[in-house]
Amino acid sequence: MLLSKFDLSYGQGKVQIDTAGAKTLEVLNVTQRPALENLALAFNHAVESESIGTPPLNQKLSSGDQVTVIISDITRSWMRQNLICPLLVDYLSGTIGIPLENITFLVALGTHRFQTEKELRSLVSDQVFEKVSVVNHDCKSPSLVNVGRTSQGNDVFVNPLITGGRKVIVISATSHHIMSGYSGGRKSILPGVSGIDTILRNHINSLDPELPKSNPQIGMGEMGNNPVHDDMSEAADMVSPHFGINIALNASGEICRLMAGDFKLAWEESCKDCQESMGVEITERADMAVVSCGGFPKDMNLYQSCKSFFNAVRAVKDDGEIVFLAACPEGGGTAEFFDWIKPLREGRLDAALRENFSIDGYIFFAFCEAMAKRRVHFLTDIPPQELDGIPLDAYNDAKALLENVSFKEKSVYVLPYAGNTVPFLKNF
Repeated sequence: MLLSKFDLSYGQGKVQIDTAGAKTLEVLNVTQRPALENLALAFNHAVESESIGTPPLNQKLSSGDQVTVIISDITRSWMRQNLICPLLVDYLSGTIGIPLENITFLVALGTHRFQTEKELRSLVSDQVFEKVSVVNHDCKSPSLVNVGRTSQGNDVFVNPLITGGRKVIVISATSHHIMSGYSGGRKSILPGVSGIDTILRNHINSLDPELPKSNPQIGMGEMGNNPVHDDMSEAADMVSPHFGINIALNASGEICRLMAGDFKLAWEESCKDCQESMGVEITERADMAVVSCGGFPKDMNLYQSCKSFFNAVRAVKDDGEIVFLAACPEGGGTAEFFDWIKPLREGRLDAALRENFSIDGYIFFAFCEAMAKRRVHFLTDIPPQELDGIPLDAYNDAKALLENVSFKEKSVYVLPYAGNTVPFLKNF
C-alpha cells in the first residue's frame, strides 16, 4: 500500500496533503549530504590547500589591498553566507593583515529593492556589520562605470566599488536557473552589481527573437549557446574578480561543501556539484505533481516561489495537474510583479514585455507560459482576488483545495523541496 499522507512545508508551518487513490506515487528529492563538521577548518582548506585553479587566497592578496566582497541579497539568505562572511573577514584582517577600513561588502541587488539595516546585518552577521562597511548596490546610480561592451552589443556598467584596482571576492551559491542555466558566479556581476540598462539588455535574451514565447536556448542547466549566460560571462570577464567562494548546501539548508579559487573555474565546479546534488533523473513525466518550495524563505513571495514551480513543471505532462504550495507572505515580491496581470488579461503580455522588459515581467511571463497546458491548484496566503486573471485555481485553505483535487488512478510525483530539486528526463 502506498504511503499517501505528506506533511509538507508551507511558510513557517506544515500542510498535510493526502494523495490517496494515486495509481503510482514517487517522492522526488535530493540525496541528503552531511553538513561540514568544522566550517572554519573547511573554509581555510577551501581558500588555501584546496584552492581551485589559482594560488591560495593569502598569496593573491597583500595587506595594502582594497577589497570588495560581493554577496547576495535577502532573497538568497538561504545560502547561509552569514556564516562565511565572519570567517572571510577574520582571514582577510587576521591572516593577510588587511585593515578593516579597506574591506567593503557590496550587496548584489541587481534590480531588487535596497536592504534595510536589519537585513544587511542578517546577511553578513552582526559582528561583520560592526567591523566593515556594508553597502547596497544601486543599479540606477549615476556613478556606475562602463567597463566595456559584450559581443552582443551590451554596454556593461558596474558599481565603482569593483573597479579602480580593488580586489574583488565573490561569495555565491549555485542552483539551477531558468534563464542563465545556473545561478551564482558571473550572475553576481551581471545582474548583481550592474546598471539597470545592462541588466535589461541581457535579460531580454530570455525571449524568442521572433515568436511570442521564451527563447528555446535558455533553461535549467542550459549553458551551451545560451545568450543570457554568454552575455553574463563576458561581463564578468571584464571585471575579472580576483577570487570566488561558492557555497553548496544540503537538503536541510546546511553548508556541506565550499568550492573556492579561480572565479570561473571554482564556479564551474560548483555547477557540476549542483547538477549532481540537485538534479533528479526521471524516466517519464507524471499526471500530477504535489509541490512545496520547502517553506520560508523559499516561499517568501511568488517571485521566489516560481523557481519551485518551474522545477516541478519539468516532471508533469503537458495536460497534467500541479498542486502548488507557496505561502508568499510578501505577495508577489514587488508591486510590479502583479502589474503584469493587466496585459495578460488584455492578451498582449508578450508584446508588453518586449516594449518594457523587466526581470519581474519575464518571471511572470514564464510562470503563465508554464501553466498554459496544465491545471494548477495553488495554496497560498495571497488573497485570490489579487491573482484574478492568472490561469490557476487559488485557495487560502488546504481543505478547500483538496476538495477540488483528485489523485485517483493518476501517476503522482511529490516534491517536498522543489526549490532545490530539478527533475531531468532520462535519455535512453
